[in-house]
Amino acid sequence: METNKNITKKVDLVLDSANTIIKPNVSPFFKDKTLQRLFAEKEVKKSAWSWFNPKLQLATLAGVLFLNIYAIKEIQNTNYNQSISSFAQNYGLISSEESSLFNL
Repeated sequence: METNKNITKKVDLVLDSANTIIKPNVSPFFKDKTLQRLFAEKEVKKSAWSWFNPKLQLATLAGVLFLNIYAIKEIQNTNYNQSISSFAQNYGLISSEESSLFNL
């Protein structure tokens, strides 16, 4: 039975502590100020990439994709190594005769 008495004393202490709570003093316009801050329209910042909208992104993607496909087909149609060697000969990047230190 002592536990029941201890429990009732603890319950009474808690209830007595609830009675000592006092109402805080609040500014009369606190609620209005808080609601105005909460629901105020926030200024939307425009990013530097705002002009790059989804339509333009899709068009850019299509253009890059087309350019890549065209380049791949052109490389496959021409003999790549032959065109590189002829380019190098035309601009003097390689010589037609083989010269080396070992071929004296």
